[in-house]
Amino acid sequence: MSFDYLLLTRALLPEIALVLGALAVLGYDLIAGRQRPAEERLKASLAIGAIALIAALVDTVLVGTMDSVYGASLMLDTLAVAARCGVLGLALITFGIAAGARVPRHPAEYVAIILFATTGFTLMAAANHLLVAFAALELASLSLYILTGYDKSRPESAEAALKYFLYGGMASAFLLFGFSLIFGLTGELEFGAIAIMLAHTGMSPLLAIALVMVLVAFGFKAAAAPFHLWAPDAYEGAPTPSAALIASASKLAGFTLFLRLLWPGLGSVAGGETGTGIGWLAPVALIAGASMLLGNVAALAQSNVRRLLAYSAIAHAGAMLLGVIAAEVTGPGPLLYYAATYGVAAAGAFGVIAVIEANGGCQKLTDLIGLGRRSPLLAGCLAVFILSLAGIPPLAGFFGKFAVFAGAFRSGGLAAPAGWLALLAIALSAVAFYYYLIVLKQALVVTPTAEPKRIRVPAVTGLTLLVATALLLLLGAFPSLVLRYFA
Repeated sequence: MSFDYLLLTRALLPEIALVLGALAVLGYDLIAGRQRPAEERLKASLAIGAIALIAALVDTVLVGTMDSVYGASLMLDTLAVAARCGVLGLALITFGIAAGARVPRHPAEYVAIILFATTGFTLMAAANHLLVAFAALELASLSLYILTGYDKSRPESAEAALKYFLYGGMASAFLLFGFSLIFGLTGELEFGAIAIMLAHTGMSPLLAIALVMVLVAFGFKAAAAPFHLWAPDAYEGAPTPSAALIASASKLAGFTLFLRLLWPGLGSVAGGETGTGIGWLAPVALIAGASMLLGNVAALAQSNVRRLLAYSAIAHAGAMLLGVIAAEVTGPGPLLYYAATYGVAAAGAFGVIAVIEANGGCQKLTDLIGLGRRSPLLAGCLAVFILSLAGIPPLAGFFGKFAVFAGAFRSGGLAAPAGWLALLAIALSAVAFYYYLIVLKQALVVTPTAEPKRIRVPAVTGLTLLVATALLLLLGAFPSLVLRYFA
């Protein structure tokens, strides 16, 4: 088999831009930044990193779609291009958040690791090969472990990183063992070739074990119940920009890879409505239901705003799994729209938290009291982000849920498991609305006992939050801007 290395280089232009950007950040800091204050080093690093992200975004658009690259190891279809643009945009939002957050101890290294994590995300979006998928996932995961424990001055950060790393290492072992069993059964590594082999061989006990291992690993990566135990600690202990990246770009890239593996690669052994016997549909449905139930109920008991967002993320992961189940009928559009708009809202909420933390502290829900007086800009943006997470029209979060739930009903009606899961998700949305309203009550309604101190919002972070707010309003008013590309 011959390979076109020029075509491979063209396909990997976004990743090349990101890696060169990370090296440029480290090189500039080593040569010219060591003697400067940490704030200046952070600004310079973020500026260089933002240029790299914009270059990668332009490369993604210019390269466009390709049927297959390097022996079908990469697939630059519409899903890959859209997901790449999404994770690059969410990484840009993360940089904007970092500009207003507490300055990390080694700012250039911090920015470079975010770029390496984003490189892993973009590769995950295009991966069509078991080894490429595992390598991309590990590049992203190792970067996120470091970013989680980057604040060495806080014991919570070290604890969160340790838990994240231990759970992540075990999940990687499960994933690699599952991939090895799939390769042993089919003799293939590329998703399309695996699908062809499984269409002839069907389900077997060994394949069932492989599927369980793969689902366990991806359940961890998606923070889905019962593999979610790392998430509340990571969201609470990680530096705020790191938590924003984990909650947004990480989820979008992970679900893109998960969707590509399950339907094009393993669709013939889905089971349920699409095949005979038990396949991966049933356990994914159970994980989705457990995630939505546990995430929403546990969020009710939280007094820490970060842990509340973590359990909210678990509930949203369950809804996104519902989009994975329905993707055979609806295509990837509803899931991608949901994951992208959720990422913007979650990252924006962490951006508000970052600015408040830089001006004092923001751990408890009570720390939000008086936000409307302290900073009307932050309060207004937070209201949009929280209401979008709750799924209130006309914001993008509502249409994301609507598209996924409607797709679930289309895939089999009320009698199908997906239909029952959609009904459960709709019922639990009322529960979610309650705890989201608690956040807004603290920020906008509760009167502070003393005159609150005004919050200074850095220009870059304020602009980032406004852009994120505008995106949620725009995509809510015109959801077809994303969905039409998958029609």
